Amino acid sequence: MNPLRRYEKIMEYLLSHKEVTVADLSQQLQVTGKTIREDLTKLEEQGLIVRVHGGAMLAHSDQFGILPSKEPLAKNQDEKTEIALKALKHIQADDIIALDGGSTTLAIARRLEDMPLTIVTNDVYIISELASKNQIRLVVPGGYRVRNMLAGPEGVSYVKQLNIQKAFVSATGIHLDHGLSIYTGDLIPFKRALIETSLEVYAVVDHHKFGQTALRTFSSLQELSGIITDAGLPPETVKKFKGAGVTML
Repeated sequence: MNPLRRYEKIMEYLLSHKEVTVADLSQQLQVTGKTIREDLTKLEEQGLIVRVHGGAMLAHSDQFGILPSKEPLAKNQDEKTEIALKALKHIQADDIIALDGGSTTLAIARRLEDMPLTIVTNDVYIISELASKNQIRLVVPGGYRVRNMLAGPEGVSYVKQLNIQKAFVSATGIHLDHGLSIYTGDLIPFKRALIETSLEVYAVVDHHKFGQTALRTFSSLQELSGIITDAGLPPETVKKFKGAGVTML
């Protein structure tokens, strides 16, 4: 297993267990304790984990683009609500839109009126939220479940055949140089399919994620139609992103 794939596996394991020992990871991944300690050092340097005696824990448990298996996280709900209300202004009746998986896109789904829309999503929480809204046509690509999201080549192939007008995508981090990033490669093909297929692409990210970089970049800033964020983003950061040619909403 190459190092990048090990990093992803470590992050997936931490998301489930919150804290893990070197011995556990060594057994899970079938590598030496020395290799695990080196991996943890690399992840700590990126701000993704915090080293503790004999192991590690997540630096920011709600930051990684995949929600817990039991229920969505409630952190930063005011910011997510603000972003959701802004996003709704870009959605009109009869639109064909895509909602990427995540807590911010879930906030959008919760505030959508029951009106004629076609919505493509791979998030099981969003599917559940919209199932009772009879005027909304749900399109659910196939795939295997990774926490709250569906992933896999069949879903990617299906999305590439669609005519999506507007996609709302989530990210772990957003950075001037590294663009939009996430920690697990399993979700990148689906996100790429949304970006490449949609006429308009909006990143929906709260201000805490600006300046952050996760393991893998899945989109450059230049591919976005705009970034929808909350009022907590410092004016100097807004100025920098606008100076890079990014539309801030």
